Amino acid sequence: MKKIVLGIIVTCMGLLAGEINVAAAANLSYVIEELKAEFAKSHPQTKVTVNLGSSGKFTAQIKNGAPFGMFMSADMKFPTALFEGGFTLSKPKIYAQGALVLLAQKSTELSGGLSLLKGEAAHKIAIANPKTAPYGAAALEAFKKAGIYEAIAAKLVQAESISQVVSFTQNAADFGLTAASLLHGDALKSKVEGKDWVMVDPALYTPIAQGAVLLKAAKGNAEYEAFYAFIYSGAAAALFRKYGYIVR
Repeated sequence: MKKIVLGIIVTCMGLLAGEINVAAAANLSYVIEELKAEFAKSHPQTKVTVNLGSSGKFTAQIKNGAPFGMFMSADMKFPTALFEGGFTLSKPKIYAQGALVLLAQKSTELSGGLSLLKGEAAHKIAIANPKTAPYGAAALEAFKKAGIYEAIAAKLVQAESISQVVSFTQNAADFGLTAASLLHGDALKSKVEGKDWVMVDPALYTPIAQGAVLLKAAKGNAEYEAFYAFIYSGAAAALFRKYGYIVR
């Protein structure tokens, strides 16, 4: 009898358990793991599967039927486009604001900021594809506002995502423009501000407001609704701030 009761309990737990599938911008690579762990404290039966990549590519995939129920973009443009196209359950909301950093392959004096990229030490400069990655678009905007774009255009190499910029900068490019949040990964957390990286003047690019939205596949799914609500909670805000984001 005990075995039967135990079997019924296990079966019921299995029915309550569920999996949600989230498409998330690559700049969330490290904070997302802590967000998942924090969410699991109150929803231990929900498995959160996160797919990381460029916001533009995810937008195209969602339009073509990719089975995501939630999208955490690196900007507001892409989720807004999905909303206007009828692919979401509601308008996107900003969950955090990102920041751009200049990363050097080798330790150097970085007080000159972006102007250093015009020098002989910068042969290759990695940025994310500005058509699909909002941080790449912000990098181009910063170059143009700083008045250096024409001088460095031939040096630019494009990565598919903001996380790939880090890989390029470690292996092939002399400098790269990436997300401040990625400085918390194992590959970069030992890097020193002012020698290995420096913040890009925020006046040089439009604030990177990152938005999330529930997609049509999440309709009627309480687990998606719970995770979406959690992303806007005080607990999530604290984690975003820990990883270099601005939460207002």
